[in-house]
Amino acid sequence: MAAMIGKWVKLEQNGIGPGERSSHAIAVVGQKAYVFGGEHTPRVPVDNKVHVFDLQNLTWSVVDATGDIPPPRVGVTMSAVGNTIYVFGGRDVDHQELNEFYSFDTCTNEWTLISSGDMGPIHRSYHSMIADDSHVYAFGGCGVAGRLNDLSAFDVREHRWIRFPVPGDSIRGRGGPGLAVCGRKIWVVYGFAGQEMDDVHCFDLDNQQWSQVETTGEKPTPRSVFSTAAIGKNIFIYGGEVDPSDLGHMGAGMFAGDVYMLDTETKVWSRLEDVSDSKEHPGPRGWCAFSTGTRDGKEGLLVYGGNSPSNDRLGDIFFFTPYLE
Repeated sequence: MAAMIGKWVKLEQNGIGPGERSSHAIAVVGQKAYVFGGEHTPRVPVDNKVHVFDLQNLTWSVVDATGDIPPPRVGVTMSAVGNTIYVFGGRDVDHQELNEFYSFDTCTNEWTLISSGDMGPIHRSYHSMIADDSHVYAFGGCGVAGRLNDLSAFDVREHRWIRFPVPGDSIRGRGGPGLAVCGRKIWVVYGFAGQEMDDVHCFDLDNQQWSQVETTGEKPTPRSVFSTAAIGKNIFIYGGEVDPSDLGHMGAGMFAGDVYMLDTETKVWSRLEDVSDSKEHPGPRGWCAFSTGTRDGKEGLLVYGGNSPSNDRLGDIFFFTPYLE
């Protein structure tokens, strides 16, 4: 039976980019990666510029954005549907949780505030967000009154929010979980719920029911704030925090640097053999900006920046491509 292996490539960067940061977000439209938010110093938002990285010529530029430009924030999420990027939540310079939901049109570079206040999901940061071709899904995160376990979707065609059934106590509220759409199901993977978790849950979009998923194989250790990519029926996770810092968000915990794959059909985990050159590998890190993307015609995981075991913010960019040996 063929084994899944993977290879990292470190991408060159030309032009003036956003630099080192963590708790930021990235979304890929075509062959361009859009970056927003984040911190260089813990809990201090850097800026509210939209930086664009061209995945073909490996050059950074800054968008001359117009419209309802969001204030700076950390712990924010972005997902793209077509040429539009959606941005939700985060935490502001005063450490207040946010719930504004914006769209950013990559054709016109215009921001639009879609919902805020009571119109969308409640305020949060360090949540997770993912999109399919018609919906943007947001799950969990750190709310005003504690960690959350709710799932909502924004219907981009009907321009409205949908609130799904709450899972109750079966899923502890959590920050930094993995989130993926595979086979008409929303998958919630691991996360931090006062401790690093190693449970997997899924929400069936057709019957509107939650269930816990029993997984086998080479299970990753409990972790949160890792990078996630869904490719076909498989969910890939990279890195993440495996042991939180005693200083909380002001410090750096212990981070992982490996890649695991969950087959959503067999429910089996496997650790990918890494055939990368050591100079091309991102090493252990968490709190990265990440997205699925395509490079040389192959789908994979794009990872930018993050926090390191030394608590230094990182500014490098890597692309991971899985393939069968």
